[in-house]
Amino acid sequence: MGVQKTVIRNDLRNVAIIAHVDHGKTTLVDGLLKQGGIYRDNQETVTCVMDSGALERERGITILAKNTAVHYKGVKINIVDTPGGEVERVLKMVNGVLLLVDAAEGPMPQTRFVLQKALELNHRVIVCINKIDKPDARLGEVEDEILELLMDLGATDEQLDSPMVFCSGRNGTASYDWTHPEHGTDL
Repeated sequence: MGVQKTVIRNDLRNVAIIAHVDHGKTTLVDGLLKQGGIYRDNQETVTCVMDSGALERERGITILAKNTAVHYKGVKINIVDTPGGEVERVLKMVNGVLLLVDAAEGPMPQTRFVLQKALELNHRVIVCINKIDKPDARLGEVEDEILELLMDLGATDEQLDSPMVFCSGRNGTASYDWTHPEHGTDL
């Protein structure tokens, strides 16, 4: 038996969305799917399409990890929606993470836990501050809290320099500049 060689593909990325409970992971995926051309223009869609189980729909939470894919500039991006109990297993299968944080609540205990696991695996991080349309959003403060959390958890220089996106999963919008969300784009 020979040694198996790992092939790195430039046209494929596996990304896990990690967050504290109810910070909008599944809603964000819905927005990505809608804008990624998954649905026909006249097709009726449901909210929280990734929550396919009856109990998930009833309780409004993700219980089992699920994946979907979008295509962007010739790259297939596999997106894994991660519930709390399966985060560690899922993180071992991805190339990077999208850390989602509520713009009003900021980093919460589960945010710290899932981010620590991702950093330990040396994953690249994209920080996504979600729900910027909430009246009690604290964008500047939450941005600072996330940077402090990254430092507290011993993030590498590359991880500290993670891109930060300000979005509304519900509205399907995102921007790199929270002071000028009109300069943003669709998700």
